[in-house]
Amino acid sequence: MSIEKMEFLTIVGVMKDLDKSLAKCVESECFHMADASKEVSAGNDEFVRIDDENPYKELLKRIVELDTGENFKFHEVNTDDISAMPLEDIDSSFSELECQLKNKNIEIYELSSKIKECKQAMLQMKHLKGMNIDLERLLSCTHIKVRFGRLPCESYQKMSYYDNKTFIFMPYDDDGNYKWGFYFAPIDSIKETDSIFKSLYFERIWLPDFITGTPEEEYSKLSKKNEELEKQKNAVIEYRNSMISEKGELLNKYFCRIKYLYDLFELRRNVTVYNNKFYMAGFVPRKRIQEFKKYFECIESVSLVIKPAGEGNIEKTPVRLKNNSFSKPFSMFVEMYGLPSYNGFNPTMLVAVTYTLLFGIMFGDLGQGLIISLVGYFLYRKKGNLLGAILQRVGLSSAFFGLIYGSVFGFEHALDPLYKFIGFKHKPLEIMDNTMFILLGAIVIGVGIILISIIINIFIGFKHKNYSEALFGNNGIAGLVLFSSLLAGVAVMMTGKGNLFTAPYIICLIVIPLIIMFFREPLGCIVLRKKFKLESGIGDFFASNFFEVFEFILGYATNTLSFVRIGGFIFSHAGMMSVVMLLSESVAKGASPLVIVIGNIFVMGMEGLIVGIQVLRLEFYEVFSRFYDGDGQPFEPVKINYDKNID
Repeated sequence: MSIEKMEFLTIVGVMKDLDKSLAKCVESECFHMADASKEVSAGNDEFVRIDDENPYKELLKRIVELDTGENFKFHEVNTDDISAMPLEDIDSSFSELECQLKNKNIEIYELSSKIKECKQAMLQMKHLKGMNIDLERLLSCTHIKVRFGRLPCESYQKMSYYDNKTFIFMPYDDDGNYKWGFYFAPIDSIKETDSIFKSLYFERIWLPDFITGTPEEEYSKLSKKNEELEKQKNAVIEYRNSMISEKGELLNKYFCRIKYLYDLFELRRNVTVYNNKFYMAGFVPRKRIQEFKKYFECIESVSLVIKPAGEGNIEKTPVRLKNNSFSKPFSMFVEMYGLPSYNGFNPTMLVAVTYTLLFGIMFGDLGQGLIISLVGYFLYRKKGNLLGAILQRVGLSSAFFGLIYGSVFGFEHALDPLYKFIGFKHKPLEIMDNTMFILLGAIVIGVGIILISIIINIFIGFKHKNYSEALFGNNGIAGLVLFSSLLAGVAVMMTGKGNLFTAPYIICLIVIPLIIMFFREPLGCIVLRKKFKLESGIGDFFASNFFEVFEFILGYATNTLSFVRIGGFIFSHAGMMSVVMLLSESVAKGASPLVIVIGNIFVMGMEGLIVGIQVLRLEFYEVFSRFYDGDGQPFEPVKINYDKNID
């Protein structure tokens, strides 16, 4: 598992072939475009960057902003049959369709507004039913003004405060929250009255001008009118939808064609021009370089200059991870943290192995593991979700360790006949009877992972000629010697086979590595043949390095103990399933299977999620923090993005 090798290309040609060259880059699906103004024209003012206004933006904006209803979605389709169609013809054809659809949308909007107004009036008339009044005469009074609406019940209780005011509020309905009614006041005091009712949170409802008769008569008229308006609206919507159904394919082709031309033109912003020649720069995977060159054989004016990536490039070389079929899904976790640099280390295989192993150890159950694996299989097959592929792998690991623990859906002795058939007297590991063994085993696993991480960091340090970190850092050779020596000494003491912490052992394998780590910066400068300069006084140097070395030692201890959680989750899983079994025994026999099923689903969902997160935490904090930089740039080939977004 490594990082795919890249080649850096400079593409040169005459301006008349620029669009054709950009199209070939998109067609190849393997060209990561760089900013040519940085790579080719650095320090040369005669190179001009293309920053022209995109001529397809206005038409594309009109297309995507056209209201085509809820059922129509733009999507990628083949546009070869209209690829030779001039832009003016597309614009003209679309404008005709646009005009027709806009007219129908305006009709729909106007009818919707009338329906809303009608329904609002119907609501008011509904509350006015039973009042034998002529609304037309009431609303046409010349000396008083009337306001219809609703008033919160809490505000209605405060009406007594305004007994001395020249208005009257007439409630005619009560729905428990509001008093529906109207108030009227002399025309010369209506403004003051409006202010009072506004402070009381009165919600005014405007009655249409066509209201003339009694509330019952108007409600009946409005109901009929609303039905008629709904029919008209549905008829217009149906006509618009039939139009979209008939012209939708053509509209979608127009969108795809213009979006293609728009995105292609946007790629020009990374192109630079000199003397009527364009210059493009980018990266192509080394294994596809010959295939990429064939795309340009038909363009005589274009030439390609190829060199290995990373040799003097200003742009950061993009990264594409190379992984096998087992580890490939786990690249999702690596990318969550950040891709490695181009010359860095691809940790995907390490993550795949350690994550699968740790999940299985912490969540060991044969039945639940197989269920998780099956769920992951169907999730990956149906949706193509990488998380499903990860669940496949960790589920099988869980099932394997479930065989060792003897656990099947929480039944701890269901596999006893299998063990006896194989030749065992009992299952290999009884969790609750081997507490110390499991906790020490968890620490041993953690120590092994930490040591592997330190060794990887040393390898990367030498590869990048970072000798200071590789030799003298806390994750370098000095740190490896110190950590290993402390572990060996503690392990021998715990077994009772002696004491390694003698004076020579302590001086050579503990004190000297500590001193080296303390003076790692000056020693690194000596190795690199550089002059070391103190950024501050010598006192600050000693104080800061003392506390850093102390932090290193403390970090070794805390990082190691952090892996105790592996054992903790083994006990947690066994404990939760024992609770499920106790609950199943405490209910009626008929309900016992249901309790077991629900309990298993709950444990698989909740604890499976928690274990997954905790293992990922161990990967990020205890493994990646030792050697991983995560500042790489992803390899992103140029392509046409057929969505409605316009940059």
